[in-house]
Amino acid sequence: MFEGCFVALVTPFRDGKLDLPAFDRLCRDLIDGGVDGLVPCGTTGESPTLSDEERDAIVRAAVKAASRRVPVIVGSGTNSTEHTLHQSRAAMEAGADGLMLVNPYYNKPTQSGLYQHFSCCARELSAPIMLYNIPARTGVELSVETIARLRSEHRNILAVKHATGEVDRASELSLASDITILSGDDPLTLPLMSIGARGVVSVLANLVPADVKSLTAAALKGRWDDALRAHRRLYRLGRDLLSLETNPIPIKTALALRGKMAEEFRLPMCPLLPANRQKLQATLDRYFSMEAAA
Repeated sequence: MFEGCFVALVTPFRDGKLDLPAFDRLCRDLIDGGVDGLVPCGTTGESPTLSDEERDAIVRAAVKAASRRVPVIVGSGTNSTEHTLHQSRAAMEAGADGLMLVNPYYNKPTQSGLYQHFSCCARELSAPIMLYNIPARTGVELSVETIARLRSEHRNILAVKHATGEVDRASELSLASDITILSGDDPLTLPLMSIGARGVVSVLANLVPADVKSLTAAALKGRWDDALRAHRRLYRLGRDLLSLETNPIPIKTALALRGKMAEEFRLPMCPLLPANRQKLQATLDRYFSMEAAA
């Protein structure tokens, strides 16, 4: 299940409410672009700002758009184990194929607390689980040892979205465990796949799904020259989308500039600063002009 190009979906808003027609169009465009899975309600989807009712609506919309053509892996983790279980059960009832569970944020639990949190979730939820290790957002990192222990004791913990920004930690994990590693940082997808990762949960794929899929497909088939060409084509775009300002501000701005949705965020996310907007526009113009000339 956890292999290839998965998309960390944005959540479109219009006039303060979910824009489900725009979300449906995005999901269908991504599937037509060849992606291998949809991941709604994660960091890129502004999940902390969504009500439970909105989350349920988004999951149902993603499941409907996917129509079993690709799996839907729902970000259902919170910093409360009880609420994580509640949201996870609701996602599965709405038709999700699997769950992505983030490190509990703000609480800053110890490795023992992280182990107990994820163990409880794995025992209580009869669903495939992808751990989401993103210390820059959560304030705490799942250690290699904790991930390996969780994988060895809970066979429904199948994968980890590795968003630590460090390749060497992924190398250590690949030696310690058979858990499937997926890149959580678009600029590092090729380096991580070169040491055994099986794909990416991509922000960039919201905008250029076929191009990201070409990278992961080539790497999975061992066509490293083709994968390197795709990486070089995508690198600056992926870098800017994740670094100009906090994700998902740049990617939602880029999608709005391409006519995919309204340029709307939920506080505390806010519009891109004018200077960064100019930089993003220049990056988009450069990328799509190269695509047109290819």
